[in-house]
Amino acid sequence: MKKYLLFLATLFILSCSDEDYEDLNRDPNNPTEVSAENLFTASQKSLFDQLESTNVNVNVFRLFSQYWTEVTYIEESNYDLTTRNINGNHWGEIYRDVLYDLQNAKVLVDGDAGKTAMISVLEVYAWQILVDTFGDIPYTQALQGKDNMLPSYDNDTDIYANLLVRIDAAINQLNGASSGFNAADVMYQGDMTKWKKFAQSLKLKLAMRIADVNNTAAKAAAEQAYAGGLFTSNADNATIDYESANPNPVWTDLIQSGRNDFVVANTIVDYMNTLSDPRRSKYFADNLGAGTYVGGTYGDFNNFSTKTHVADLIQTQTFRGVIMDYAEIEFLLAEAAERGYVVGANAETHYNNAINASMADWGVSPTDAASYLADPAVAYTTASGTWKQKIGFQFWLAMYNRGFEGWCIYRKYDAPVLNVAADSGDPVPNRYTYPISEQTLNVTNWTAASTAIGGDTQATNVFWDVN
Repeated sequence: MKKYLLFLATLFILSCSDEDYEDLNRDPNNPTEVSAENLFTASQKSLFDQLESTNVNVNVFRLFSQYWTEVTYIEESNYDLTTRNINGNHWGEIYRDVLYDLQNAKVLVDGDAGKTAMISVLEVYAWQILVDTFGDIPYTQALQGKDNMLPSYDNDTDIYANLLVRIDAAINQLNGASSGFNAADVMYQGDMTKWKKFAQSLKLKLAMRIADVNNTAAKAAAEQAYAGGLFTSNADNATIDYESANPNPVWTDLIQSGRNDFVVANTIVDYMNTLSDPRRSKYFADNLGAGTYVGGTYGDFNNFSTKTHVADLIQTQTFRGVIMDYAEIEFLLAEAAERGYVVGANAETHYNNAINASMADWGVSPTDAASYLADPAVAYTTASGTWKQKIGFQFWLAMYNRGFEGWCIYRKYDAPVLNVAADSGDPVPNRYTYPISEQTLNVTNWTAASTAIGGDTQATNVFWDVN
């Protein structure tokens, strides 16, 4: 009975209207009004925190991408999502603490073009995360409150098509605006030039996600985004500067908690050792000494003291959070060039730009980066595999500490080869299953969605994952 009441409360919160949601947060004895600025800041912070966190109750993407693995409690690295309600927590965090705050902020800005556009860009980013995680989701009927407590699910292909329309509208608004949120913008501090680049780069990302299923639409959108102006250096990266008073969630989860639950996975360590990748000293701790790196067996019990740890830098209070970076955009352009899109340079040039951007962002010297690129196993013309495998492998390496993107890259490019989880024997999931609350309270629409996607299982693909 307690579980049912909890699910009912969660469903109510997720379906509240603007007025209902605000009422839930209002003390009737001390009335207050939340500003659009506060809601915008809160939504940004929630988005970054959700993607940065390593708390196994809310984010296991570093495990799914096999950058990290567990030590004692290994359920999550063996793809158990339901025991801790991981899928439900991720679903709730994006709907409730990102999309609801943005929806409410949009009402309060009262048509201000710049602020509305900034909100719209973040909305598109958040919706993409939900689709990439689950596939079909409540979209057109979502966030309607008591007017629709049990929303139906939209087709993921249709949602992506609409997101491309929405990002175009946001770009048009940004182009016509001279200002937006300023101090409330924890990402770019109101720099509209950077917001325009971020919006165009997000459009490119949407375009390249669908390239395997709709090459015509992908080509048109990607070329438009390129012409509109993308990220051109790491200075454009979409980041948050965490502070001691508002620390990086990794510090909270690992250092403040005093827990030693993770080591670096043998999957990435073995690949990087083979290439003598100079980012190893940036990604990993040297706790074994003499530059020796030994990853924990993915999905198995591991001895914390005898395996390589996560780098100290990543565990600091003020280590920056990232939701999009220049390396990511250059890898996407490398793919676009291979597909014959007009994106300013050939695939090799964009591939090299991407690797150099990753090296620079992690503090690797230009000399070491050049030596790495000169390795025949890395150089674009001599590295083994198809262009998808070459790009996907290096893309995956560069997204270390961005577990969600690493997981998406693996699904999109089918590279690199990842390990089967040692204890369960299961392969990497293709999606999250829907939250138990949806199966319990929104059963009719959950059943229809499950049938539409081919079954609510981890083996079912989202629409763009066709290989």
